[in-house]
Amino acid sequence: MVQFFLESDRVTEFVTHLMDQKPVYAPHRKGRQSFAFDLCANAADAVLDYPRVMQSVKKFFLPPREELLSFNLKENSFAAPAIDPANAVFLGVHAYDLAAVHRLDHNFSKGQPEKNYLARREGAVFVGVSFEPDAFHFSGSVGIDPQSTRGSDIFLTRLLDGYVLEVLTPAGEALMTGFDLPPHEAGKPAAGHFQQHIFVPQDKLSSVMAASYNNEVWAETSAKCVGCGTCNLVCPTCYCFNVEENVDITVTEGNRERSWDGCMLRTFSEVAGGEVFREKVADRQRHRVFRKFKYISDETGEPWCVGCGRCTASCTAGISIVNIVNKLVADYESTVVAPI
Repeated sequence: MVQFFLESDRVTEFVTHLMDQKPVYAPHRKGRQSFAFDLCANAADAVLDYPRVMQSVKKFFLPPREELLSFNLKENSFAAPAIDPANAVFLGVHAYDLAAVHRLDHNFSKGQPEKNYLARREGAVFVGVSFEPDAFHFSGSVGIDPQSTRGSDIFLTRLLDGYVLEVLTPAGEALMTGFDLPPHEAGKPAAGHFQQHIFVPQDKLSSVMAASYNNEVWAETSAKCVGCGTCNLVCPTCYCFNVEENVDITVTEGNRERSWDGCMLRTFSEVAGGEVFREKVADRQRHRVFRKFKYISDETGEPWCVGCGRCTASCTAGISIVNIVNKLVADYESTVVAPI
């Protein structure tokens, strides 16, 4: 690991250097307080100091809507579209979104590998950046520090007058070729403090969840929930989708499309005949939380929530996943002899 010092005045120059090598996707300001990853056409538009983006970099590897194949009923033929690798630099990615990519890699490479996602992941290089936790971040509770370099090829740690730039992989080293920076030897600054916390580690949450299937918190939160599915759509580790087939008006040609879907939507669990096997909002809320802290976690030992806070920050009803989990923990502790 090699550390350099990147002055604030040279950030635009650094972004330009990256753009000369590969397409660069970075956070851009959208309105007064919103940010979104977008292709850099102007290096000065890239924003490195931001609370969170509306959608994580997931959207570049798993698009909100994509064509899986086209078909011709008359000719009884079909063809799958070519999938282009990302082959780009993703600049200014927070540690929790890098952790989310790591989790999606697991989802789409285990069992039957998902070739579209894996093809788009090829050539992706990540330049991470530290962040200052706001009122919604709680990634520290799931083991993700604001200065965690895991998953980054280059990592930028914010200082008052610039950034500590760490080169972490051969891909990162290749990106830095031709861009000279002075060395940095003073170490990292202190990390910011989280305002939101989950009060037990993941290895205890499995037991908490197992004992909480009928907890009253599901009914309490469902009384406020409007079932809009926003929490699913902004989550960087949600990957459920719907598949539709569309036929043109001549009933000759058509295509099969995949689009994001979410377990908080009533239609997600609707099957043939109109039956909905997760009819109650409370059941859907429980399923969402269990997906983040039990089902996959029991296999991997990691929470499938990365603590980005998007679901809470975006919830139209003000429902907090941190409050839900802490309520489950408190109720569990009250029923056992020795608190966890």
